[in-house]
Amino acid sequence: MFKKSDAVTVSLGMFKDTGYRCPAADAMKARGYRPQSRQQRNREVLEHFAFGPFMKTPGAPLHDGLRQWTAHANSAYKDAFPVDPSRPMTEVPAWTYRHQLSTPDHRGVREYRITVWGRCLRSPDGTVRELRLPVNRISEVDPYQGHVAAAALATAEGVPGPLPEHVRIVEFALLDGRTRTLFEGTREQAVERYRRYGGPEALSAVLDGREYRPGPSCVGCAYLSVCPTLRRAPGLLGLEASGRPRRTWSVTNGRSYRACPARDHMRRLHLPASQTIERSSSAERGRAVHAYLAARHGSGRPCTMDIPARWIPDGFELPEQESRLGALLLRHHAAVCPLRFVHDRNDVRAEPRVVRHDSLGDVLVIAEPDLLYRDGDSWVWRETKTSAGGWSRRQGLLDRYPQLALAVLLVSRGDLGGSLSRARIELEVLRPAGADLEIIDPCVPSVRAAAEETVRGLVADWHSDDHYAPAPGDACTRCEVARWCSARSDGKEAA
Repeated sequence: MFKKSDAVTVSLGMFKDTGYRCPAADAMKARGYRPQSRQQRNREVLEHFAFGPFMKTPGAPLHDGLRQWTAHANSAYKDAFPVDPSRPMTEVPAWTYRHQLSTPDHRGVREYRITVWGRCLRSPDGTVRELRLPVNRISEVDPYQGHVAAAALATAEGVPGPLPEHVRIVEFALLDGRTRTLFEGTREQAVERYRRYGGPEALSAVLDGREYRPGPSCVGCAYLSVCPTLRRAPGLLGLEASGRPRRTWSVTNGRSYRACPARDHMRRLHLPASQTIERSSSAERGRAVHAYLAARHGSGRPCTMDIPARWIPDGFELPEQESRLGALLLRHHAAVCPLRFVHDRNDVRAEPRVVRHDSLGDVLVIAEPDLLYRDGDSWVWRETKTSAGGWSRRQGLLDRYPQLALAVLLVSRGDLGGSLSRARIELEVLRPAGADLEIIDPCVPSVRAAAEETVRGLVADWHSDDHYAPAPGDACTRCEVARWCSARSDGKEAA
């Protein structure tokens, strides 16, 4: 099934366990396992690697949004690293650390390699090396120590070129030009940093990873056809097209594309979003409420009306008014919390990632229900919404909340397993006056037909689109990535 190599090659990105990488795929790739036969995939027309143009990596044509972002990134880079005649530095090819063994070790490996990615520079005499790692924004959390340790080792000991005396690893933000020094010291100190600060442990974690984690990384995975964890769901989206690039899709993508194809494309590229729009106080309150419920449900404890005064989860900041409203909504949730009737933690999945491969359209469908729980031998899909106002059903629930339509399709196919006898989708709406609970039966033919119509309406045009043209209009003022769109209708940059 697989060809393998006796050389291990680990890229720096593999040392970051962000939750979006697949440990098993990283381990197989690093250890040289390759499928003996690989399916040729159709490529995207446009460039889909946002850092590629900035890194001067040859690629496909650029979307207008990526072109605008790259121009900004290049300007921010020049401002962050002005030319210093007293400290000249020249960009050089990326370094690779190589450690060869006389005999294979316990993994059957003869050579270990760590490859560097980023802007690599050295002084004219080769005594100084500097690795500049691009990010969109400087994170407020501490960097991954294993990642920093591996970067220090590869920069200090990597080839080609003479080994340096001094090493510096710096992270820089392409959005605002901020920098953060991750390591600075002698070559010997860099090697010691790797040995003492989690380098070997991080390397072992990569090479010995066994967890299959289906998600966005499945798009480019060479092992998708033989993955034992990824579930197949041919026909889920109602697509019967062939010859299209493999893509991911979620309801969030679908709604974003319906509003503006360019907006969805720029969000998929992870271009920096306007914080004033994306993280408004009401949006943050909704996220904080969901985070609180996920933690509570994940512990298996039913919710009560006793909400702590400091209920806001770490990482969230809310104005006092939104904090009080959030606490009120959480108290209303206690009346409809399903964990009051679930006594086995194995019957609860808080915010699980549900990934299915619709092989007919070659689309990875990704959903994250707020809660899955078991009622007898049937699974129940619960979505929770918060509202500062009243509750109105001016339009059909599936159109208003397309994630319910996708849930109907998955549950009605028996895709979650278990019996369909009590399987259902629940919509919980928390509002100041109380909690409403809507029940949707996925086995009713008219409900399924409506769900199919809703989902197909979201995916059909997107699946055949290669260029993602902007649709300027009133929505531009509420678009979180309008800053990178030259076609925005207001003619102003988003804050």
